[in-house]
Amino acid sequence: MSELTAPEGLRHLGSGKVRDLYEVDDDHLLLVASDRISAFDVVLDDPVPGKGEVLTALTVFWLDLFHDLVPNHLAGWRASELPPSARHLAGRAMLVRRLEMVPFECVARGYLVGSGWKDYQATGAVCGIPLPPGLRQADRLPEPIFTPATKAETGHDENVSEAQVAEALGPELSGRLRDLTLEVYRRGAEHAARRGILLADTKLEFGRHDGQVVLADEVLTPDSSRFWPAGGWSPGHSPPSFDKQYVRDWLQDHAWDQQPPAPPLPPDVVAGTAARYREAYERLAGRPLDNWLAEARS
Repeated sequence: MSELTAPEGLRHLGSGKVRDLYEVDDDHLLLVASDRISAFDVVLDDPVPGKGEVLTALTVFWLDLFHDLVPNHLAGWRASELPPSARHLAGRAMLVRRLEMVPFECVARGYLVGSGWKDYQATGAVCGIPLPPGLRQADRLPEPIFTPATKAETGHDENVSEAQVAEALGPELSGRLRDLTLEVYRRGAEHAARRGILLADTKLEFGRHDGQVVLADEVLTPDSSRFWPAGGWSPGHSPPSFDKQYVRDWLQDHAWDQQPPAPPLPPDVVAGTAARYREAYERLAGRPLDNWLAEARS
């Protein structure tokens, strides 16, 4: 579904690369996940059918799994819990509490890949964290590391050090964000490993509500994380994945300069991406996506 029918009577607050945000009341927002897909911070013209449903289903799954660790912003996801004008969006919509959002992406890395690999090649460190010499692409790190990033309104997010976060937010909040990010990553990685999947890294967002730190937005989805099949991983190259790395790899193979517009995706890449997203949910959650969708729409 590339174009979604907007919920009537709800003020549209804005759209990101994938999500559309609406105002419900003074305390709640509606977060709707589309089928748009981005790569290298550019939204592609070709949607991936069902992608928004997978992002929503996985987020709901993880928020339930982590509910004892950190409060979250989810107030409802079933059709009966959504505003009446938004019930046709059940399966890709979440009713969430308003938060004061933290202005940093909170990233945990357990493997050396992506921008972390590029940083390490140039400096021997990632976000100022020194790492042992001689590591290869996709190597498992000695222990997970916290590598925050700025939230760019346009262009690319920029990696920053924990010290820069502490300077902006104060050491207490910075330390809390680091500890929560690493614990969410560890728990997620342990669960994924039991399902035959490696969680290479993930990007989280947090907000604050009544003085509490609250987990928000999407959580451990194929858009915000790298998921690798355990049997396909070996250091020295980028492993096959259940996330949008499949799209990134295709774009890089076609010599795109990462400036819009992106080249159109062939149908087999779109279908392959959709299948990988669905498989990620079904392996991690241990249930068919269609069963969750039926529950969401009930």
